[in-house]
Amino acid sequence: MTDHTGPALTSATHHSWLATEAHALLDFAQHTMVDGRGAGWLDEHGTVDPRHGIQTWITCRMVHCYAIGALMGHEGAQKIAQNGLDALISGPLRDHTNGGWNARIDADPDLYDTADDTTKSAYAHAFVVLAATSAVAAGLRGAEQLLTDALEVLDLRFFEESSGLHVDEWDASWTQLSDYRGVNANMHAVEALLAAGDVTGETRWHDRALGIARTVALSWAAPNGWRIPEHFTPAWKPLLEYNEDRKDDKFKPYGATVGHGIEWARLLLHLDALQPGEHPWLQESARSLYSRAIGDGWRRSTAGEMGFVYTTNWHGTPVVETRMHWVPAEALAAAAALFHATDAPFYAKDYEEWLGHVRRFFRDDINGSWHHELDTHNQPSGHVWPGKPDIYHAFGAMLTPLLPLTPTLASAVKAKAGQLG
Repeated sequence: MTDHTGPALTSATHHSWLATEAHALLDFAQHTMVDGRGAGWLDEHGTVDPRHGIQTWITCRMVHCYAIGALMGHEGAQKIAQNGLDALISGPLRDHTNGGWNARIDADPDLYDTADDTTKSAYAHAFVVLAATSAVAAGLRGAEQLLTDALEVLDLRFFEESSGLHVDEWDASWTQLSDYRGVNANMHAVEALLAAGDVTGETRWHDRALGIARTVALSWAAPNGWRIPEHFTPAWKPLLEYNEDRKDDKFKPYGATVGHGIEWARLLLHLDALQPGEHPWLQESARSLYSRAIGDGWRRSTAGEMGFVYTTNWHGTPVVETRMHWVPAEALAAAAALFHATDAPFYAKDYEEWLGHVRRFFRDDINGSWHHELDTHNQPSGHVWPGKPDIYHAFGAMLTPLLPLTPTLASAVKAKAGQLG
């Protein structure tokens, strides 16, 4: 994706391609909403697969994407985003008795007999905040009140003042707190809090995100060779052998998660851009996290194919070699962010390598969107992630190279006033 003007990241031709791809992803997922209930899990053709029910995190991620799509002038995006937002405000995903949002409900309770998941997770609630921030930026009805409500729940129910981090999961009535503590929910809380600070103007949300990032980067990642411990006790002591018997878990895999090292690298750069140079550790840590994750994760599989592994052990040896689409998506976004932050040409070269890999193996030229999982031969698979549940990671990967490091996506697209149409 280069032309005579230089690398892809500075090419007007490539920028146009990225915007076109972002719109194509919105087209693919346009049937995501199940009226009044939220967004469904999509199959490989972009049709809702009701076997997975309606999940809060998917609904929120789709509201986020289509709210941004509305700001981009994408036809029909505002209606889709408002549909999902209304479901978060008044639909059955919201617990109107106890407060907060349930993890999952059935897509069609008359046809499927799977139980609703009424647990309250920080991961899902962080995405409610993110969806609300993007909806506020897009001017959607009810978005400001939803954001107020979601921030209140995240703050009062999940934020732990003593650690400066978020606890992970409560039962339905907020009476029993799980002993598990995790980094994944805190990572997405940083993303959401960055966006909340942008749309509200309240710097306390940015400050909270900075505190979380400092703990993860300096207290946990740096002493561990820049491999991030993911799972913890209630006292925030690392559980390095957690899920040893379920190594490829969707949300809590065993070992070091390559894609999270990459994703954290980008988030640290967004924080650094708020006050450039004030916290030198942010950019230094971003570069170290990215370097470690790429060094560990980008390698040839036992079947002989290059790609990103899912997880490694604490010495960098691959544990789960399956290729998940969100990892190269985050690699694209992080390489672009690092290039924007540093002007170092090797990040632009990395970007082009990841781009070529995505276009060759992940992008589905027949059915649309990206394959969400490949096997070690780089062939479409579905053991961990069947179908193409949502477009969140791929959509972000298409937009991040086009935008500044601050503000966050929805606010940055809004500032471009239709230039990504």
